[in-house]
Amino acid sequence: QVQLVEAGGGLVQAGGSLRLSCAASGSIVSIVAMGWYRQAPGKQRELVARITRGGSTNYADSVKGRFTISRDNAKNTVFLQMNSLKPEDTAVYYCNAEHYSAWVLANYWGQGTQVTVSS
Repeated sequence: QVQLVEAGGGLVQAGGSLRLSCAASGSIVSIVAMGWYRQAPGKQRELVARITRGGSTNYADSVKGRFTISRDNAKNTVFLQMNSLKPEDTAVYYCNAEHYSAWVLANYWGQGTQVTVSS
């Protein structure tokens, strides 16, 4: 089992910045990757950014060059630095952990944090 606690959402004007954090606890040794997803009203949840245990990252095309995912292994925390925010970035952002154990891959989710970008 993995528990994820997110923080850092809020209201910001277009062009502004926010930093999200996600602290993992529990069976963290079996986490192979962590990421951020978002879901806007009426839309499907989509991948925003992901970082593997080896440090490889990938981003949605819509956030490349504006968002940066990073991690602090000592604190078991993943961050999402969001710059040059746009109104279309408005969504609930969810932290995700991919947990692999006994040949089973399980996904764990945080509770979600609201990000609202005003124009």
